Amino acid sequence: MPVKQLPKYGTLSLFQASEPITEFGTPELYALIEDMRDTMIAANGIGIAAPQIGVNKRVIMLGYDHNPRYPNMKPLPFMILINPEIEILDDTQIFMWEGCLSVPGLRGKVPRYKKVKYKGWDPEGNPLEGILEDFHARVMQHEVDHINGKLYPLHIIDMHDFGFEEVVLERAIEENQMVILSK
Repeated sequence: MPVKQLPKYGTLSLFQASEPITEFGTPELYALIEDMRDTMIAANGIGIAAPQIGVNKRVIMLGYDHNPRYPNMKPLPFMILINPEIEILDDTQIFMWEGCLSVPGLRGKVPRYKKVKYKGWDPEGNPLEGILEDFHARVMQHEVDHINGKLYPLHIIDMHDFGFEEVVLERAIEENQMVILSK
């Protein structure tokens, strides 16, 4: 299946909240999921949200075994989550460098909560929930932000910690990460 073109930062639809999925198990939903998966894999992504392929629906996926964009991170089991919600379980924020398929070639240091509970549905409409910590919690928060119309550069506190990958990547890999801010 052809890979979808990824809208880039500045595309107005990326800043709009997405609509919930109301019908599960449909051919349209499965086609959307297939397009998202193909696009994520082709772009070396570790997660993707439907708005990143131009569809403002509340569908996210994440997961990888190994990823060249995040070489020091442990694998994350593949997950598709429809209409996801997250609850913060730990107010501790961890600063890490993030990238995004919709912000190509750039990285920024972003605070994210250390531990979250997620819930939502699988493509057939079965409920899913679980708890994620550290980097896996970060990826979930990043993807949920997408369906809420927010991209990671909007979270950057110090713009000195934002730049082109070829300039900041070594620093990002070296630092990534565990700069912790407790509230």
